[in-house]
Amino acid sequence: MPSLPPVTQALLLINVGMFCLQYVLGFVVDRFLALWPIGAGFLPWQIVTYGFLHGSFNHLLFNMLGLWMFGAELERLWGAKRFLQFFMASVVAAAGFQLIVCALMGANFPTVGASGGLFGLLLGFAMMFPNRTIVPLIPPIPMKAKTFVAIYGGLELLFGVTGTMAGVAHFAHLGGIFGGWLMIRYWRGQPPFGRR
Repeated sequence: MPSLPPVTQALLLINVGMFCLQYVLGFVVDRFLALWPIGAGFLPWQIVTYGFLHGSFNHLLFNMLGLWMFGAELERLWGAKRFLQFFMASVVAAAGFQLIVCALMGANFPTVGASGGLFGLLLGFAMMFPNRTIVPLIPPIPMKAKTFVAIYGGLELLFGVTGTMAGVAHFAHLGGIFGGWLMIRYWRGQPPFGRR
């Protein structure tokens, strides 16, 4: 198995380190670094820092597994700088979607997790390797990457609209997909961006 590229490795270590810090300091970390709705404790840096916090060990484990599976290969393809730009664009877009949804719903609970960035990576993987066969953990059925992402994106939209699986930031996940899509469009000089 090839060694992890540097940004993927750093993201894994930062997420694990921040989870340990959350365990030790508890609500203090969440109060200042989780993504709080505007008017309920929002601070500007939270649009980035929330993506390095997690609500449980399983939350951390599955996000880091996805980062390892999809992020490492994308970083090898794009290089460290472009990969980090892509991941952060997905995290920030996910935060934007979540802030809008919280404002519309009048919610006042915080959001944590690298899931928005991970969903962006899923989209990036599907766009770069659309016909690569992958076997997700749930369901363990071989499928093409583009099919997997289309199904996952569709489920997130369905769950978000219907309110299924409460406590999961489905629209943040969709925001991560949108942010990743926009970043690739920007790199390619495609609308809504001009030629580069």
